[in-house]
Amino acid sequence: MLNFLPRILIGIITSILLALNSFFWVPLLVLFALVKLAVPWPAFRLRIDPLLLFIAEAWIGCNSGWMALTQRTTWSVKGIDELPANSWYLVNSNHQSWADIFVLQHLLTRRIPLLKFFLKQELIWVPVMGLAWWALDFPFMRRHSEAFLKKHPEMRGKDQETTRKACEKFALIPTSVMNFLEGTRFTKAKHAHQQSPYRHLLKPKAGGIALALNAMGEKFHSILDVTIVYPYGAPNFWQFLCGDLKRVIVHVQTLPVPPHLLVGDYTNDPQVREAYSIWVKELWQRKDQKITEILANSSV
Repeated sequence: MLNFLPRILIGIITSILLALNSFFWVPLLVLFALVKLAVPWPAFRLRIDPLLLFIAEAWIGCNSGWMALTQRTTWSVKGIDELPANSWYLVNSNHQSWADIFVLQHLLTRRIPLLKFFLKQELIWVPVMGLAWWALDFPFMRRHSEAFLKKHPEMRGKDQETTRKACEKFALIPTSVMNFLEGTRFTKAKHAHQQSPYRHLLKPKAGGIALALNAMGEKFHSILDVTIVYPYGAPNFWQFLCGDLKRVIVHVQTLPVPPHLLVGDYTNDPQVREAYSIWVKELWQRKDQKITEILANSSV
């Protein structure tokens, strides 16, 4: 444990370890991804995919290693012990910090299949990481405003097509499709701007989860509803690197896939959109109440 060091020094050491770990594993990911891209035979690609997943899990395992070295974190975790490892999952979580991704990967990697995130198109240009996400078939989404779509109607539905193509790949081997229903990290400013009806959450957006369920809903074993709480406040990325992740409470609830949401056209059918809207609002109301209860029962 390096917690006796000044936090700035911990931040520098952690940054170096994070960078070295990424620069070691990402070239391997990209190399085998290029091999998979060059060889069009489906049977060959199915042999390469497990190798890519093994490399990704080793990379995440090393991240967990430097987290143990630089963080003195108290973990309170429920609901992850009895999850079948070789099933398909749709994973949903509240989103407060970049630390959420490290927390989710640390707790769920090798318990369930590798988490695959829906990412903004701009993130493909992030140095090193963009290549890794591309190599692992993470879907990159372009989100356009309604005003833009009115001017460029030909762009409407592009994200849906991207999601469908990604889910076709996900359906070949067990996969965990990760979705942040809020679509962005929680901040007090965003909460106020939205006039969110929830105390601890931003308004949920059903589009991503609807497309995933419509594309491969029958494949999903269940929905994992993850609630992450930082009793001392959510750390920003630099605070996380400096070892400020003091306590994390994570509750995972396994939910059945709602059969009534697996049919219909979310994009073009108002009744289907309304059904999804009702479902995610009820889910979010329960999550907001759960966060309130967790905070009330946690001794900071």
